Amino acid sequence: MQTTIVNINGMTCMGCVKSVKNVLEEISGVNNADVSLEYKQVTIQYDTKKNNVNQFNEAIVGAGFEVII
Repeated sequence: MQTTIVNINGMTCMGCVKSVKNVLEEISGVNNADVSLEYKQVTIQYDTKKNNVNQFNEAIVGAGFEVII
């Protein structure tokens, strides 16, 4: 398992947190997505053989949020 942190802009409530968590955990190979509204980031644990950070960024953007690089 690999762990990565993605910074997110646009989250304003717990509904946003749930949206980000749901889209990430639907991706095959994602073990856990721990979203922090306070720190505006998500910590993702995933299988590197099945995923990469670009997939996570695309899912977050697709859910209506901005990825901060």
